Amino acid sequence: MKYIKRLKNRKWIVIFVLFILVELIIEAAYTLSALSTIDRLFLQVTTGFAGLVTLLIMQRGMTNTQQELAKNRQRLQNIFETLDVAIWSHDMLSDTLLVTPGIEKLYGYSLEEFYKDKTLWKKMILPEDLHIIAERMQTLALGQPATSIYRIIRPDGEVRWIQDRGFPTYDESGIFVDFTSVLFDITDRKESEDRYRTLVEMSPDIIAVISKGKIDYINKAGWDLVGAANPEQLVGRPIQEFYPSHALEDMKILETTIMEDEDALRTFEIQVLRVDGNIIDVEMSAAPILYEGRVAQQVVGRDITQRKKAERTIQYMAYNDTLTELPNRYKFRQHLNKVLAHREHQMAAVLFLDLDRFKIINDTKGHTVGDLILQKVAKRLQQTVQHHGLVSRQGGDEFIISLQDTDKDKAAVIAQQLLDGFADPIDVNGQEYFVTPSIGISLYPADGSDEDTLIKNADTAMYLAKDRGKNNFQFYTPHLLGVSSRKMELENGLRKAMEQNEMTIYYQPQVELATGKLVGIEALIRWKHPSYGFVSPCEFIPLAEETGLILPLGKWVLRTACEQNKAWQDAGFPAVQMAVNISVRQMDDDLFVESVTEALNAAGLDPQYLELEITESIMQNITRSTSILKQLKELGVKLSIDDFGTGYSSLSYLTHLPIDKIKIDKSFIDDIIHHSNQGAMVKTIIDMGHNLNFTVIAEGIEKEEQVNFLIRNACTIGQGYFFSRPLEADNMGEFLRKGNILPILGDCPSMLLGKE
Repeated sequence: MKYIKRLKNRKWIVIFVLFILVELIIEAAYTLSALSTIDRLFLQVTTGFAGLVTLLIMQRGMTNTQQELAKNRQRLQNIFETLDVAIWSHDMLSDTLLVTPGIEKLYGYSLEEFYKDKTLWKKMILPEDLHIIAERMQTLALGQPATSIYRIIRPDGEVRWIQDRGFPTYDESGIFVDFTSVLFDITDRKESEDRYRTLVEMSPDIIAVISKGKIDYINKAGWDLVGAANPEQLVGRPIQEFYPSHALEDMKILETTIMEDEDALRTFEIQVLRVDGNIIDVEMSAAPILYEGRVAQQVVGRDITQRKKAERTIQYMAYNDTLTELPNRYKFRQHLNKVLAHREHQMAAVLFLDLDRFKIINDTKGHTVGDLILQKVAKRLQQTVQHHGLVSRQGGDEFIISLQDTDKDKAAVIAQQLLDGFADPIDVNGQEYFVTPSIGISLYPADGSDEDTLIKNADTAMYLAKDRGKNNFQFYTPHLLGVSSRKMELENGLRKAMEQNEMTIYYQPQVELATGKLVGIEALIRWKHPSYGFVSPCEFIPLAEETGLILPLGKWVLRTACEQNKAWQDAGFPAVQMAVNISVRQMDDDLFVESVTEALNAAGLDPQYLELEITESIMQNITRSTSILKQLKELGVKLSIDDFGTGYSSLSYLTHLPIDKIKIDKSFIDDIIHHSNQGAMVKTIIDMGHNLNFTVIAEGIEKEEQVNFLIRNACTIGQGYFFSRPLEADNMGEFLRKGNILPILGDCPSMLLGKE
C-alpha cells in the first residue's frame, strides 16, 4: 500500500517536471528565432497540446500499472490467506517493516500491533526455545539462510509450532541492509510427528531405519535389545557389525531383494550380534520408505530368542530320546533312509540290540536305577560305534544301530566289540550291575531294501540271539521266518477278529484336573485272541498297519464309538467328546473324510462331539495332511495331536494346522517322577501349547505327584490309571449313570484307579 502511494506521488512530480521542460523549450525557441506573434502563439498552443497529450498518455499508463499492481497484490494476498503463511520483510536501513496479513492468523495479534512493536514476535516465543533464536542469529550473521522451529504462545494461551525460514541481505560493505522471513504454522505436522514418535519409542518392538547399509534411527526397544546404552552407540554404524559372520551373506541378498522391489514387504528371521557379543534371534519385517528425503528401509522386529529356543527344544525332543539323549526311532529312520538312498551299490547293516534280563533290574531296583543304567549303556554303545554309524534308542531297553560302508565281516566285528563292551559291570551308586545285550543283524541289500524290512529282520534275528542263550549276535536268514510264527498267527487271526467279534472297545475318561469333572472319553480298541488272550494294541496295531487291515478296523472303531456316544446322549447322560485314534494309513486313504462323514450320519452324532487323534507322523506328508485336516475341520469335528513330542512336530507346521488339542505322551509324564529333569520337558510342551492356543491333555497319569505338577503348570485335562483304567461300555455307562464327576487325588477309590 505504501509502495502504491509513493508511486502516485512520483507521477505528479514527473508531470510537473515535464511542464517545466516544455516551457523551457518554448522560451528557447523565442530566443533563437524571430517569430511573429501569431507564429509564437501557434507554437505555444501546439507545444502545449503535444505536452498535454503526452502527459495524458503517461498518466493513463501509470494508472494501468497502478491497477495491475493492485490486482497482483490482491492475488498475492489471496494466496497468503489460503496458506498458513506469513512474510516478514524488514528494511534495516530505513527501518521499514512490511508484514503480510497471514501473521494475524498465525500469531493471533493484529498487523498494527506488529508495526507498533517490531519485537512482538520474539516476545511470544516460549522461554525454553529462546536459545534457538540465539543460534539462528549466529547463522544469519554469517550471511547464510536459517531455518528455525520454535514454539509461541498465542494471546488465547494456545501453544503453536512455527517454522521460520529467514534470508539476510548484506551490501558490498558487509552491512546488514534487509531481512526477509517466511513463517509457517506446522503445529499439526509436529503433533502428528510427536504422536508417531511416541508410539515408536514406546513400542516393545524394534523399529529402525537403515539406508546405505547404516543405521539412521533406532528406538529404545531396539538399542535395549542389542545391549547399547543409548542410540548414539548405534546410529551411523554399519549394520554388518551386528550380524554374525555366517548371516552376512543372507542379509546382503535380502537387502538386494528389498531394493529391487520397491513395494516389497519382507519378513524374515535372522540372528543379531549384541554389543556384549551374545547372539539373539530376531524376526523382522522390512519395507522401503523415504526418510529425510532419501530412500531407506524401515525395519520392525521382535526378539524371538525364547521362541526359537523352545522350537529347538521341541525339535530336539521330536528326534532325540529324553533319557539317553540318543536319536530316537524317528531320527533313526530318517538317517537310515538317507543312508540307503546314497548306498545303491554299497552294503549297510542294521543292528537291533535288546538288553538281557533288564526287566528284572527295573522291577527290583526301580525306574531310577534302570534309567541310570540305560544312560550308561547308551554311552558304551556310542564309544564302541563312534564314527562307523548311528546309535539310537528304540524304546525301553531296545537300541538300534546303523552301520554304513560295511560288509558282513565288519558288522560282525562291531557286534563283537559291542558284546565285549559289556563284559565289565555297570556301576550305579556304588553297586555293580551286569548287563548283556542280544544283537540281531540284517544287511542291505541282501535282507531288505527299505528301513522297515531291515529293522524287522534285524528284530527277528535278535530273537534268535535270545533263543540261543542271549549275550550273542545273529545274522538274519530267510530260515528265521519260523521265529515270526506268532506274528503270522496274529496276522491270520486279525483278519478274522472282527468277523468273530473278538474286537471290543474300552473307554477311558478324560477329566478336568482341578475338579475331577469328566470332560471327554477316549475309545481304545482291545483284542481278545482265542489262544493268546488279550493282545496288546502295541503288538497288533502295527501289524494291522503293515497288512492294510487298519482301514476296515479303523472304520469299525469309528462307527462303534460314534454310535456308543450317541446312545449315551440319548440315555440322558451329559454330552462329551469321544476321542478316536486315527492312523497314518487311514489318513492316506482317499475316502477317509467320506468314511468319517458316514459314521457321523449313521450314528446321528453331532460332529462337535467327535475328536480325532492323529499322530505327529502326518508331518511326513504335510501338504496332503493339511488338506485332509481342513476338510475334517469343516465337518465340525475336533482334532488333536496324540503322543506330542515323540514325533515329527515342527512349530512352523503346527501353527498352520487346524489343531484344537495336543496330548503329552506318557513317557514325558513318567519323567515328572523318574527323570532328573523333573518334568522340564512337560512344562515346555504345556507352555508351547498355550502359546499356540491349544488345549493340553496329559495321558498316562498314574501318580498324585504327576497330577499336582500338571495343575501347577496349567495343564487342565488329563487321563490315566490314576483316575480310571479303560472300562467296557457297560461299566462306563454305569460310571456315567452315577454322575460324571470323578474324585481326584486321595479321594479315588481303588476300583476306579484300577487297583485291585
